[in-house]
Amino acid sequence: MSNQTSAPTLTGEATAPATTWMPMVALASGTTVLVTSEFLPAGVLPTMASDLGVSDGVAGLAVAVTAIAGAVTAPTIALVLPRTDRRSVLVALLATGAVANLAVSIAPDFAVLLLGRLLLGIAIAGFWSFAFGAGLTAMPGRPSVVSTALAFGVSLATVLGVPLAALLGNDVGWRASFAGATVVCAVAAAGLAFALPPVPAHPSAGLPMLREAIARRRLMAGIGCVGLAAFGNFASYPYIRLAIERVSSSHTTWLLVAWGVGGLAGNFLAGALAARLRLLAAAAPVLLGAGLLVTAMAHSLVLLAAGIVLWGFAFNMVPVATQLWVTRVEPDRAESAVSLQVTAFQAAITLGAVAGGALLDARGVRSPLVVGAAAALAAGIGFGLLRVPRD
Repeated sequence: MSNQTSAPTLTGEATAPATTWMPMVALASGTTVLVTSEFLPAGVLPTMASDLGVSDGVAGLAVAVTAIAGAVTAPTIALVLPRTDRRSVLVALLATGAVANLAVSIAPDFAVLLLGRLLLGIAIAGFWSFAFGAGLTAMPGRPSVVSTALAFGVSLATVLGVPLAALLGNDVGWRASFAGATVVCAVAAAGLAFALPPVPAHPSAGLPMLREAIARRRLMAGIGCVGLAAFGNFASYPYIRLAIERVSSSHTTWLLVAWGVGGLAGNFLAGALAARLRLLAAAAPVLLGAGLLVTAMAHSLVLLAAGIVLWGFAFNMVPVATQLWVTRVEPDRAESAVSLQVTAFQAAITLGAVAGGALLDARGVRSPLVVGAAAALAAGIGFGLLRVPRD
């Protein structure tokens, strides 16, 4: 790969042509394997809970504990590694994901499984914090392409990763799902080391950039809306299989695939609507709330399928919309802005999984979906009230 002739910007003006898609493919592959790993419990929750002797609600903590580690890691990893080449960090984080999945696959009890999931949270949050900036090194001046490509990795995980894990978990056991994730994480780490050029840290990376970002009121208001939207989804998503089986237990895998297919469409539409960012950021959570409500109230397979597809479509717009939103609001502090976005997501995953699990055990699977819908609608209203530069 030839060297880039100038530093990347986040203003939408290209400073050098991208020479290859390979770095973006490698980065998207990283998001695919890590997100698949993060949400594997959603695809194998009943069998995992039964095998480890815990309730379905408690088993949902396998998602929450990963997010706890992520919420701590996202804003601090740049402080610990302010000058380290970002390619080296990203490769190491994928390798960490492989170790985490291996630990889960051989865990003798739920406590050891949670330790492995904590390690995975570090890998996921660190990867998300640095992947956007690394992508702009490969494709300078094209933030919407970079964000869409990274989010495509998330959508691919939901289309293939979680449903395949559910199939594998049903056929040969949930531990085999995590063993498979170990292998693909290791392969993704090797591919990224080969495809991604060196990515020097930003000169002001670390505490100074983070302080400046936190002081920006509009950014932090948007981060609050990010948290609401993510809470809306993750109060419900760990229990999506249970929500489906409430109506039709014989169509679980294909409806999980439908969620992901809807997500692919939402992912690409979000990239196409990047120029209308205020509308995009507001509409995505509102549609998410609608999808959750339809899923919660469905009594027929047709209505359930419609709700599931709308849910997947809308939620997979959210990462693209919010990543573009924070980097447009704070283009000079993009790494810290993205890390705060990741922190909001991870904190919301934690709170959502805990609240959703409590609601599930106390009131059934509809309750987390309804509460999640309310949070998502509030996020949409919030984004609608916030102005975006050049919108």
